[in-house]
Amino acid sequence: MSKKFSTLDYCQYLLSSQINYTITNLAEHIEGYSHDQINRYMRGQKLTPRILWQNVEPTIVTDEAKYMYMLFDDTVLDKRHAKQIEMAQRQYSG
Repeated sequence: MSKKFSTLDYCQYLLSSQINYTITNLAEHIEGYSHDQINRYMRGQKLTPRILWQNVEPTIVTDEAKYMYMLFDDTVLDKRHAKQIEMAQRQYSG
């Protein structure tokens, strides 16, 4: 029986992943979670910047630098030969 996926699990994955941020990659590297389980969670959750920050703030060490930046890029890149990108839609980000 696999355990229930949570917002904290996803936020920690985003912080630790350097290159590949896909659900498939996440499911392959975390024991106990399937791609379908994570996908169902993501479709049913609204991950706002506030929720993300509340989940990652306690894990950030700020003693080493006076000024620090954390950037999250939500850019969707065009696929050269695709007429439509799955799960991508127009959105205002600002």
